[in-house]
Amino acid sequence: MIRDAVPADRAAIAAMLARAFADDPAMAYIFPDPRDRAKRLPKLFGLLFDADAPGMRLVTGDAEAATLWQRPGTPVAGTLDLLRRAVPLVTTLGFALPRALRVGDALDAHAPPERHWYLHIAGVDPAQQGKGLGGASIREGLARAAADGLPAYLETATERNVGLYQSLGFVVTSEWNVPKGGPKFWSMLRQPD
Repeated sequence: MIRDAVPADRAAIAAMLARAFADDPAMAYIFPDPRDRAKRLPKLFGLLFDADAPGMRLVTGDAEAATLWQRPGTPVAGTLDLLRRAVPLVTTLGFALPRALRVGDALDAHAPPERHWYLHIAGVDPAQQGKGLGGASIREGLARAAADGLPAYLETATERNVGLYQSLGFVVTSEWNVPKGGPKFWSMLRQPD
């Protein structure tokens, strides 16, 4: 049911994640206009799919759910890599760039200092939610990450997701807000089994 995503899955995953995150508080903060958000999110999730390629990208058969994980110790992008990604990212974000940078800086400031697997993105198509696909995708990632004996970390700006993550063994480690009127986030950590 859960498989490794391949480059050919990029468009379907990006479109599904855009639908899944259409009402997400962080995305609504970055892109306040719903029409603009709907237009820009598929492009943004396509770029994030590409950026998370060195990690673990998992998807259900028809891209109803997906998770994007960053490996422990994922290095900060070098100058050349940042320059290569800058133009598509700036084009995608447009005038939302300052808000996106605020969210990104706050996420970085709250990440745990110890090595960990980072569940960067988890999403389920709204038409498929409540069927266990998101939990199955996350459990598969946790099972694969277990070999390293390291914790898994995530953050969510959607309060209703906290219970799902707790049912998968994550514990809330902090609650915080993005500066300048940004959304509230819950940081969550799951210790290895």
